[in-house]
Formats: sequence, structure tokens, C-alpha cells
Amino acid sequence: MEQSSKWMILIATTWIQAFTGTNFDFSSYSSELKFVLGISQVQLNYLSMASDLGKAFGWCSGVSLMYFPLWVVLLIAAFTGLVGYGLQWLLIQRIIVLPYFMVFLLCVLAGCSICWFNTVCYVLCIKHFPANRPFALSLSISFNGASAALYNLIANAINSKDDTLFLLLNGLVPLVTSIAALPILLQPHSQTLRADSVHREYLNFRCLTILAVFTGLYLLILNSVSYSAQTARILLAGAVFLLVLPLIAPGVICTEEWSQLFHHNSIFETELFHPDYISLEDNDTDDLGKHNEMVWKEASSINVWTENSHGSKEKESWTNSFLLRDHLLLLGEEHSANLLIRRLDFWLYYLAYFCGGTLALVYSNNLGQISESLGYRSEISFLVALYSACSFFGRLLSAAPDFLRDKMYYARTAWLAFALIPTPLAFFLLVLSGSKGALSAATALVGLSSGFVFSAAVSITSELFGPNSAGVNHNILITNIPLGSLLYGLLAALVYEANLGKTNQVLVLDGSKVCMGRNCYIQTFMWWGCISLLGVASSLLLFLRTKAAYDSQERNRNWMRLT
Repeated sequence: MEQSSKWMILIATTWIQAFTGTNFDFSSYSSELKFVLGISQVQLNYLSMASDLGKAFGWCSGVSLMYFPLWVVLLIAAFTGLVGYGLQWLLIQRIIVLPYFMVFLLCVLAGCSICWFNTVCYVLCIKHFPANRPFALSLSISFNGASAALYNLIANAINSKDDTLFLLLNGLVPLVTSIAALPILLQPHSQTLRADSVHREYLNFRCLTILAVFTGLYLLILNSVSYSAQTARILLAGAVFLLVLPLIAPGVICTEEWSQLFHHNSIFETELFHPDYISLEDNDTDDLGKHNEMVWKEASSINVWTENSHGSKEKESWTNSFLLRDHLLLLGEEHSANLLIRRLDFWLYYLAYFCGGTLALVYSNNLGQISESLGYRSEISFLVALYSACSFFGRLLSAAPDFLRDKMYYARTAWLAFALIPTPLAFFLLVLSGSKGALSAATALVGLSSGFVFSAAVSITSELFGPNSAGVNHNILITNIPLGSLLYGLLAALVYEANLGKTNQVLVLDGSKVCMGRNCYIQTFMWWGCISLLGVASSLLLFLRTKAAYDSQERNRNWMRLT
């Protein structure tokens, strides 16, 4: 059945996302990696940046999908991760010896695999759910934020005292998941979509989102009591059950399709014996033609008005000039890479992501050292799981603009600007207090904010610059991640190393020097807070420049509903 098969594909993407967010648990084994290699904090930052540098090659996955079947790209991602993480695990177990530069390349390889997994899932959601694309992307991507919490359960179920297990799991679990999901992804795909399918898809997404929220609460609340192996195994079994539970949806949908088939046969008989019968499909075709004509007329009128406003300097302020110059007139227009990088809207979007989502990712990579410096080394696993779970909820919240669309409508870029606000609040909170409560609250805020940004960004890229080009264009966008990882991480590392020179703030743990006290990161938090404010400002400008295009789309959508 066409409808049930595509829902099974969506569920398979949630599995892939849930077990391939391996970049979130770097803090869990970073201290051990630092000790084994005998490197400084700055050198450790370069390894963290190397994992993010792999995302700079993510565009290769979008190009590869033009020449290879999707399952080939999926397996390439799985085996790339196995090599990248597997050799690091052998190193940290002292089975092999590798130079620092080789470890750097392995981190790049591991980071690249994550991006390839994500691209596969993005393409599947965009292809199979064109009418409800934001719902599919939000639901699928949200499970990527749960990866650290799931890996924490798996590690605790095996040996809670061995942090090096995370590297082994990072290599093996995505490979096993990919092989398990492969038979589902190989199902044939049909582009047909009945007129009543869009509404039924919406109802199914609501049910799946409710189940996803319950799964997130389960991981968030019960992860804190999973320290014993026996308890962790029970909780892990419950988490796996919740991940498998959505498989009942295709069965329900299959039953609905049989009833729809009989209903369709009755309509066919009516049309056959009643020549005056007018099919719904014909009406939809006429409406679609009128809709397209209306869209292009409105775009032309906006364009003429814009050109006239530029030609009349007396009536145009500098602000209006900035907001109207080369701004997007319509959503969904396809942008090639060359056109993309010439768009001011893209660079505002790039800066907002660079100063928001990327900065939050650097915070998560440094969470282990931050916790250690503040005296909460035993809480690292909890904080990583907290960040992961909150990132999960943030990603789910990215579907809020679509669920609330009929009650209150705002452009998706407005939601992006709003979602970036908690990040500076979190950093300034850490400037004011170094308590455990403040660290937990800040971690939760950064997780929620970054989760929303990571998930909403895929839909925004698709809407602003075209759905068919999203695989390549989104990977161009996230090239800011390695750049931000290098700059923000280096800033934190330099401040950290500077405080190692103060003898009253140095503690020797496992043979390596550790900076202790709030001063180790307080200057970093101040800088990060100011940088994140720049991201909020950039996203606000992006919203003002794209508001007209979103409003035009919403008016056309309401017109289609009325007709």
C-alpha cells in the first residue's frame, strides 16, 4: 500500500536519526581522549572542531544522491562512521597507536558520516511528504536530539564506569540501525497523492508527535536514575519499545486504504453512469491554475512596486532600501549554488545560524570541560543527557508554526528569531552564577534553542531556496559549523589555558592539568552571550526581509481553502 509504505519509511528515518546523532556525546569521552593523547585543551578543541569540519563536506552527500541509489549513500555513511569512531576506540583502548594528525582526520571522517545520514533523512522526508514537509522533517530530526540520551542508556546498560564505550557504540550502532532500516527504505515510491490525504497526514502527524513527546519525557526523566546496569537495561527496553511502537500506524493506514479503495470504486461507478458528474481532480486542476496565476500576478505587482520605490529616492528611507533590496518575492523558488551565495537573505540566514545553532553545538562539545571546571565532573553524563533531551523537545517544537497555523500565523523566520533568544539568556545566566542549578538551566535553554534551530533550518532552507535544491543548499549553510567550532572553541580553549597559569586554579587529574573555578570559562560565557545577540539581530533582519513572501504564501493558501 502506497500510504502505509511511506509512513514506514518515515519511521525508519526516525530510527536512523535517533541512533546517528553521535556528535552529541563528545563530552562524555573527551577527557579520556585528552589524557590518552597527552594533549592540551587547545589541541582537544581542534579535535572537536575536526568532527564539525566533516560537515563542510556534507554537500558531497547531496551530490552523491544524484549518481547513486539512496541505500548506497546510507551504507557509505555507516561504514565511514565505523572507521572514524572504531579506530578512535582502538586508540583509546591502547590497542593501536596513532599520531595526533591521524586522529584529527578520523574525527573529520566521523563528522562527515553524520552529515550523510542527515541528508538521506532530509531527502526521504521531502520526497515522501511534499504537502506536510515541515511536519515530517520536524518529527524525524527531533529524534536526532535524543541520541545522547539513548547512547547514555546503552552505555550504562553495559558498563556505566567505562566512558570509552561511547566511541565503540558510535561506530557500531549506526551501522546496525542502517542495515535494519534498509529493507524499509528499498520499498517502491509513488508520487500520487489523493485530495483527502493531506488532512489525514496531518492527523497522523499529530498522533506521532504526541507519542514522540512521551518518548522524550521518558528519556529526560528516567535517564537520571539509569546508573545501575540492571535499571538501565529495563529503561533501554522501554525506550526501544517506544521507538518501535509507531509501526502500528502503517497497519491502521493500510486498513483505511482498503476502505478508501471501495469508496473510490463507488465514485468510479457514479461517474461512469452519470455523465454530468464533475470529478474533484478536475476542480483541483482548475484551482491550481488559478492559484499559480494569482501567485505570479502578486509577485509581479510586488516587483513593480519595489522597482518604483527604488526609483523614487525622495520617498525611500535607508531602512526600506535595505529591507527591500534583492529580497525574496516568492517562497519555494529553486536556487542554484551560484545564485544562493549572491543572496543577502542567505548570508543573514548564515549569520543567524552561525551565531546561534553553531554556538550551541560548541557549548555542547565543551560541556564536559565546563562541568569539570565548575566542580561537577560526576554530573557530566546527566548534563549531556539533559542537553540531548531538551534538544529533542526543541526539534519537536519546530513543528509548532504548522500546528498553530490556523490559530495564529507568523513567518517561520520569525519563529527562528524567537527561538534564538534563550541562548544569550543562558550564557548571561552562567556569567552571573556557577551553581549546579544555573548550569542545568543554561544547558536546558541552549538545548531547546539549538534543537529548534537545527530542525527548523531544514524547512527554512527548503522554503526560501527551493525544496529540490535543499539537499545541497542546506549542506552549504552548515559549512559555518566547522568555522564556528574553530573560532568559538579556540576562544574557550585560550581562556582556559590562560587560567592554567594561575596555580590556585589548577588541579591534576589522571596525570593532566585541569583548570578549576568559574574564572576558567566566565570570560568565554560573556563573549558567547554577545555573539549570540548578534545572531538574534541577524535573524530579526531576515524575518523583516522575508515577511512579505511568507504573507503572500499565507494569503494564497487561505484563498485556495476558500475556493
